[in-house]
Amino acid sequence: MKILLAVDGSVYTKKMLAYLTTHDELFTQGNEYTVFTVQPELPPRAKAAVGKEIVANYHSTEAEKVLAPVSKFLLRHGIDAKSGWKTGPAGETIAKLAASGKFDLLVMGSHGHGTLVNLVMGSVATKVLAHCKVPVLLVR
Repeated sequence: MKILLAVDGSVYTKKMLAYLTTHDELFTQGNEYTVFTVQPELPPRAKAAVGKEIVANYHSTEAEKVLAPVSKFLLRHGIDAKSGWKTGPAGETIAKLAASGKFDLLVMGSHGHGTLVNLVMGSVATKVLAHCKVPVLLVR
């Protein structure tokens, strides 16, 4: 099974990883995992002021802060996952990768670091569900 793990470094990312480790049908070396995070775009004026290279370095550094601990956790459990990141609107970007990457399942936390808090699930999770054609497992 090809599984996409959408992560943002929040408490719900940790809960999602804990959930995976307790469910052998999802967490096996026979599955192919990709860990993915989305960085929000910087405002155009900020990008123009600091320059393309600084913006690229900033996004790369911020993405690595999210991806490195997750990859390390998975390696400790015998899973060598691919990892990647993009910039853009998180919900739509995650849903687009899930479809274009031909994933069998998308797993993510129900909430994240977003500034708006929805009662039942986060705004990114809501957008992913609205745009994603791949089965989604939300871990609360």
